[in-house]
Amino acid sequence: MKPIRSSQKTLTRIGVIISLSGLVFGGVYLARPVPLLIAKGASPSQTPRKQAARPVKPKKYSDFPHGIKPHALECSQCHKFPSANWKTVRPEKDAYPDITDYPKHESCVGCHKAQFFKGRPPVICSICHMNPGPRDSTRFPYENPRELFDKSAKAGTAPDSDFAISFPHDKHIDIVSGDGDPSYKPAKGEESCAVCHQTLKPQGNSKDEYLTKPPANLGDAFWLKKGTFKSTPIGHTVCFTCHSLDSGIQPTPLNCNTCHKLRPQARPADFDPALAAKMGIGDRITLTQWRHRESAGAFRHEFEMHAGMECSNCHNVAKMITLDSKTKKVSIDACAVCHATAKLDDGGVLNYEVDQRKKNPTFQCVKCHVTFGKSPVPESHLKALAAAAQ
Repeated sequence: MKPIRSSQKTLTRIGVIISLSGLVFGGVYLARPVPLLIAKGASPSQTPRKQAARPVKPKKYSDFPHGIKPHALECSQCHKFPSANWKTVRPEKDAYPDITDYPKHESCVGCHKAQFFKGRPPVICSICHMNPGPRDSTRFPYENPRELFDKSAKAGTAPDSDFAISFPHDKHIDIVSGDGDPSYKPAKGEESCAVCHQTLKPQGNSKDEYLTKPPANLGDAFWLKKGTFKSTPIGHTVCFTCHSLDSGIQPTPLNCNTCHKLRPQARPADFDPALAAKMGIGDRITLTQWRHRESAGAFRHEFEMHAGMECSNCHNVAKMITLDSKTKKVSIDACAVCHATAKLDDGGVLNYEVDQRKKNPTFQCVKCHVTFGKSPVPESHLKALAAAAQ
């Protein structure tokens, strides 16, 4: 019987050891620093420290994604209007009340106190600070004004903003507000497009038609040309001309989320980042236009025949929804007016490229496309040719 009692004692001791080990290691696990998601209105002391039993995936704290649920807050909870530096960040004559600086520490530390004291230096500080530390508080330029940010080292590697702009074109086709200025002459229809959109990096009288120097053996290959894209406003300056605090025209500068909406998932664009890098294109505005444009870098707005056309020849401005890329895409029917002919011998570019594809399945349609030219010919293109033949 002694061996049995000895075995029971041994088993009992093993059980106690296992139980104590579980408590110790469980306590160590629970004591590990993990991100705390604080409910709206709760203080850090009110937030329970115990985490869910399942493992918590590590988070990246080197950027601030606006699109995740814990960050779905009122803009004013972090961004205070106007920023303290609004009078000095722009030249005095161009200054106006605006959000031109990062949120203060109190906007972050409520939820991210643990990250503020983890690491040397803490990773979360690198979002705003160039060299985080008590002796250097230098920060990167804030993304507004863009004209200053785009000149900074951070602009070259910074991703696109989490936000896209919701802009109702139909309400702005006629710029009618003179704000009481009798000398103001409102722009009408087509003229109003030029208020916001100008030819980007035009060639003008220069002999160099390419944006960067092409290789000597370029031949008929694609290389981005000057005057290809149209610019769009990159800041508040044009908008605040009418939508200021003084005018009271809604939305005012206090209504950030009226215009700034989380960017929808992008549709494929006719853009090749490797090719853009090979061309040495570092201009952020040009790259943004190219990356998000549904048509190709092969369409040049400054080309003489294109420059003489009305915007409405290609764009249905009244139906444009800036958050819906389908409404901004130029229809093939607009292109076919000039580039599809009744017969191949009549010189239609669309006719030629479709004919070449029929003869050779590997032929790439590069007259109008950069990367899309490798794809099968869309049904819409075939219908446009059929319509031109009638």
